[in-house]
Amino acid sequence: MNQAFLFSFFLTLVLIAAIIVVGQRRPADRKATWGEAMFGSTYVFAVMFISFGVVPHQWIDHADKELGWRKDKIIFGPFDILKPKSFGGQFPFDASYEAIRDIIVVVIHVFYFVILGLIFAWWQKRGAAKTKVVETSLYGRPLVRKA
Repeated sequence: MNQAFLFSFFLTLVLIAAIIVVGQRRPADRKATWGEAMFGSTYVFAVMFISFGVVPHQWIDHADKELGWRKDKIIFGPFDILKPKSFGGQFPFDASYEAIRDIIVVVIHVFYFVILGLIFAWWQKRGAAKTKVVETSLYGRPLVRKA
């Protein structure tokens, strides 16, 4: 496996974990200073740049150069079950390894989109007050204390 791909992938996971650590330690009601806001925005930009730019690029570079997944390398699959009709098989279309490479890039983007979206939502809800659960009757109405 490509060292640059693995390093950039695990680097983003460590950087995202650092966001969680800071979010748990920092009081939610504390206002950010101008410097903290600039540092935070630059940090998030760097995480997103590495997540959506460097990691997919390193995967494409690895698949092209080290694995040889090019457009002219056709997938035949085990026992030639994916052998296309143009090569005498029964599969209805040609599937290249380049398509698999691109699907993996889409999965990488979706992974980071979901992770960062969850982190952003969690960060925004840090200071939200928890509502107290009121006991309900069998009919679903809240119970009222007797005076």
